[in-house]
Amino acid sequence: MIDTAKTIGMLGGGQLGRMAAQAAHRLGLQVISYDPNPDSPAFQICAKSICADWHDEKALQDFASQIDVITYEFENVPIETLSILSKTKQVYPKINLLQIAQHRLSEKTFLNETDIPTARFKPVAIGEDIKTALQEWDSTEGVLKTCRMGYDGKGQRFVKVGEDFQSAIDSLNSNDLILEDKIDFENEISVIVARDRFGTSKTYPPSLNEHKNHILHKTIAPAPIDKSIKNEAQNLALRLAQKIELIGVLAIEFFVTKDGTLLANEIAPRPHNSGHWTIEACSCSQFEQQIRAVAGLPLGSTAPHSKAEMVNLLGDDIILGKDQYTANNSIHNYGKKEIKPGRKMGHITTLQGFWSSSDC
Repeated sequence: MIDTAKTIGMLGGGQLGRMAAQAAHRLGLQVISYDPNPDSPAFQICAKSICADWHDEKALQDFASQIDVITYEFENVPIETLSILSKTKQVYPKINLLQIAQHRLSEKTFLNETDIPTARFKPVAIGEDIKTALQEWDSTEGVLKTCRMGYDGKGQRFVKVGEDFQSAIDSLNSNDLILEDKIDFENEISVIVARDRFGTSKTYPPSLNEHKNHILHKTIAPAPIDKSIKNEAQNLALRLAQKIELIGVLAIEFFVTKDGTLLANEIAPRPHNSGHWTIEACSCSQFEQQIRAVAGLPLGSTAPHSKAEMVNLLGDDIILGKDQYTANNSIHNYGKKEIKPGRKMGHITTLQGFWSSSDC
């Protein structure tokens, strides 16, 4: 018998934590958020919030004393923070998964060990390492990335034969780098998979992602791709969830090559921007699945009832016109005080007809 957690501790106070707290409220549960940023969007929604440094042991102990279980809404929570908290409370997803997701080399290596293919990759330290890797791969271009903290195009740059590779390395200001072979892909899809404390795993259908300036711009569900590719993507996501004994929600992004091959790009052990469409298009969203899984409740249905299109509101996009408010849109404003170019300020989801079995 698994006791249901009544109060969930959420590490991170961003928009993902905000939407998870809203989902928890529907279930009669509450979320207490912990984040060093006093303007965290989740603080506006949560039953209670603690604003303190990630390494403040007294504040962390106070946080742990008020909650039943711990989860997180972004993967850059310091491992030291989780080590302190895990002494008294369960953390889901487990810390080892977070360690894998925090480091690109560990992530890619683990995916390959799980028989999930990726682009070719190698750790690099000096310019000569890039030259050698591209020669081995018979490639003219690659993507140089920091192993930690890179997202939305940050901490990465393209490199190609003929340029000064050492200058490229120096520009990223890191001695922990990975080079990935550049993939000529047809499109990018993502799959959200959930697994509960009873061992049940479920996936949402794959969605198609469109980016602008390396930031997710639009997600279309269902992904307009061949059914065999959809099935393979979901099977790989389920394999990963079982392998890591996931408790919670995880997103896995795939490149779809021109010949239909799937190559995993990255994983995120939390709800994902590309899964926001599930709030309106499914009876149980990715955020509710996260809360259900970590709280000890069974998963809900992942079957959509509608097709959907989700568009991110970046920077000034949040200043909406009257037509956007009166159209058939579901508007989510994250309540962030400062508008910055490229900052995720909210999103809009539009339902576009009923989902049928032929869409899956």
